Parts: sequence; structure tokens; C-alpha cells
Amino acid sequence: MSVATHTFRAIALAAGLSLGSSVAMAAEPIHNVVLVHGAFADGSGWRPVYDLLVQKGYHVSIVQEPETSLEADVAATRRVIDQQDGPVVLVGHSWGGQVITDAGDDPKVKSLVYLAALMPDVGESTETLETKPQFPAPNNDVKLTADGFFYMDPAKYQANFAADSPADLATFMAQSQVFLSQKAFRTPAKAAPWKTKPTWAVVPTADKTINPDLERWMYKRAKAKVTEVPGSSHTVFLSHPDLVVSIIEQAAGK
Repeated sequence: MSVATHTFRAIALAAGLSLGSSVAMAAEPIHNVVLVHGAFADGSGWRPVYDLLVQKGYHVSIVQEPETSLEADVAATRRVIDQQDGPVVLVGHSWGGQVITDAGDDPKVKSLVYLAALMPDVGESTETLETKPQFPAPNNDVKLTADGFFYMDPAKYQANFAADSPADLATFMAQSQVFLSQKAFRTPAKAAPWKTKPTWAVVPTADKTINPDLERWMYKRAKAKVTEVPGSSHTVFLSHPDLVVSIIEQAAGK
């Protein structure tokens, strides 16, 4: 083989490798979005976000987790992830952040979005995070049933959870809320995919359910891409669905 021929083949090989790398980098935007609700809510609250995403062409699935245990909620989330036909953006609100942190290690999950959500490290539970003395709870209106499930006092629900939503909607959500078991509250995370997967987070600055400073601390630790929403309540997905959808689109690569 002549030197010229050898050189030509080397250049062609290098060009081919470069082209292959470019194709890999220009991956298709993610089409599937899976939404995971928090404690004291259910999947119906996602409707404004769901409608906007569907209008934009996304395939959107909503997990209705039982909140009887972290393991049950993670299993419910994985069950929905398994139904997707490709890569997934996994979105969690509030307690849903604890859930997506374990479920997010699924290989189909390519990016994570935390909305006023807990973001534990391995070994941290909701109890671990929400009892940190430097981040006191914004309210004392969480009650406990006789059989060990937490719920938000319906009389205080709008003020603490959905202050910027209409009263009739807040009343409905208070009566449809899913109660969170003490077992779930105390179970530590077994994974922390936010350490290796692209992660976005939203802090509603008027959150009266999770201390916004706790949210900031968790999201800074994770080096997440953070958006703060001035004056928004805990249910930022209801008061600012357009903004939430724009962040999900960023996580989807659009």
C-alpha cells in the first residue's frame, strides 16, 4: 500500500468516526413524559400540564401511586416506565421526588425534573430531609390517622398547598388527596440518578409545604438546572403550567 493510499484511508476513517460522533450527539428529542404526583394530591392535578404537553405532541403518562410504601410507589412508577416505547423524561412533584429518585435509575429514564420536590441522596428518607433543623417545616397542619398515614388538614389545604389556585379546586384536591404512610415517610432512597443524569428543578418561592430553602439546598447539591418562581405555591404545576412545560421540554432536549 502506498503512503498516499494509507493516508487517504486514515482520513476517511477519521471522517467516518467524526460523522458517527455527530450523529450520536444529535439524538432525537425525548417523546415520552411520565408524571409522578406527590403526597396530599393525586394524578388529576397534572391535567393542565398534561394537556399542554399532549398539544405539543408528547406521549404523557401519569402514575397513580398508592403511597402505602416507597417500594410500592417505585414499582407503580416502573410499571408505567415499562410501557413507554423509548426514552423517558421522569417528572416528580413533592413526595414524587423521593419516588423518581429511586425509579429514575431505570435505563429508559434519560432526564429528571423535580417540581418543589424532595431530592434525596442514597440513604436519605423524606423524614431525614424534612426534619433537618436548619430547614423548619413551613406549617404544622399535617395530621396523622389512627393507622399511621399522614394527610393535610383540609381546612388549611389551600393556604399551605395550593394558595394560588381557585378555592373550589383546592377544596376538591383536599378531598381527593392520597394519604402518605409513615413507612413511606421513613424509607431511605436506594439510588441517586441525579448524580449521573441531566436534572432540572423548580423552586416556588412561596411554598408552604416544603421549605424553599431545603429545596434550594438539595438542588444545589445535585447541580441541577434550577428555576425559581416568585410567589408561587407548592402546586407550581397548577399555577404555572406553561413554565413547567417549558422546563420539561428542556429536559426532553427541545
